[in-house]
Amino acid sequence: MTAPGREGAAHAREHDGTDPGALRRRAVDVLLAARERTAALTGCVPDPELSAQHSPLMSPLVWDLAHIGNQEELWLLRAVGGHAALRPELDSVYDAFEHPRAERPSLPLLSPDEARRYVADVRGRALDVLDRAPVEGGGPLVRAAFAFGMIAQHEQQHDETMLITHQLRAGPAALTAPEPPPAAPDTDGLPVEVLVEGGPFTMGTSTEPWALDNERPAHERVLAPFFIDTLPVSNRAYGHFVEDGGYRDPRWWHPEGWARVRRHQLTAPLFWRRDGGVPGGWLRRRFGVVEPVPPDEPVLHVSWYEAAAYAAWAGRRLPTEAEWEKAARYDPASGRSRRYPWGDEDPTPEHANLGQRHLRPAPVGAYPRGASPLGVRQLIGDVWEWTASDFLPYPGFRAFPYREYSEVFFGSAYKVLRGGSFGVDPVACRGTFRNWDLPVRRQILAGFRTARDPEPC
Repeated sequence: MTAPGREGAAHAREHDGTDPGALRRRAVDVLLAARERTAALTGCVPDPELSAQHSPLMSPLVWDLAHIGNQEELWLLRAVGGHAALRPELDSVYDAFEHPRAERPSLPLLSPDEARRYVADVRGRALDVLDRAPVEGGGPLVRAAFAFGMIAQHEQQHDETMLITHQLRAGPAALTAPEPPPAAPDTDGLPVEVLVEGGPFTMGTSTEPWALDNERPAHERVLAPFFIDTLPVSNRAYGHFVEDGGYRDPRWWHPEGWARVRRHQLTAPLFWRRDGGVPGGWLRRRFGVVEPVPPDEPVLHVSWYEAAAYAAWAGRRLPTEAEWEKAARYDPASGRSRRYPWGDEDPTPEHANLGQRHLRPAPVGAYPRGASPLGVRQLIGDVWEWTASDFLPYPGFRAFPYREYSEVFFGSAYKVLRGGSFGVDPVACRGTFRNWDLPVRRQILAGFRTARDPEPC
């Protein structure tokens, strides 16, 4: 493991938990921001739509709402505050491991009004617990207000899940947001790929106070040199794969992916449909609005199998998780790993498309201020990026505070995604943050970029 000083030492000093007032204010801010977003996502449709299941892939929105409150009660009121259970009968109903999503509509769910009252009651009590919690010391659950940051991240993750449910629901648009910024003027002159030199770098974190267990600990990785795309793969580029018969040629596909293409007669990314009367020949449905597929946006709603097939067709491959993180965090000038591609400071709207400020990815080439030291853009925000890697623990991993967050998912069944989408909040998005999902998933806000090995000398 490398010395802690190489991994964002300045940031570690600024966030070392010595100012309990600042910690509490930050915890309050992120909890309130998450709840404001939750209220917007559940308050924009009538109550019957909250209780309906819009896809067997997703829970009813009202389940997510009450689950958010139940997790907050479990961790902040009971584990941190030592309170007795408010509604112990809810624990089983809102246990994500006990009931698959397809079964949740049949459970005795709280009504929308009951769920709103429950989460409001829990939140009021949780803020009281925060006022008294020994965030400047105490055990690992409260040190640096970890449990409160964990719950804010949990709520924002479910907010992204609810945003995906909105994409799957039928009917008119219920959400609005301004358009993202355009691509930067220099986009057409950017190199297609950049070379990342081989050698060691620090992967993961041991200092980020709200990092989750699967991001820890910081450790040294040594990589061979590789090339990685400067920009995410666009709809235009992916469309060339579609038009070249990519979904009809088994040469490019993993056998399980090809079987899925045949079984479900897939021909394009989810939500695309052909229409010869529009430029490019394709329409898509986006949050209740049907529009021509924008050629310059990163491709969205593709599975790992689709991403890997495109990469094979293009004579390339998906980057490994370690390659993605080195491209995103490693600074050749200083030899250390940054918190984010642009440095150690928290994201702003000039750095990345995060937090549901917009309801779509920005065009490829946007956010030049968010570029990595090597000039790679949009590594954070816009779309989650599939990597080639299975979801596995880092050397020295320790489950905390519960096995079910990460450990039970480790193995070859899940693939790692990195970077965050336009639907993820900054509190749940870092250069070290790891997402994972089944390689068949298409409804998630996922795209990709490709990589390659250097040519042999």
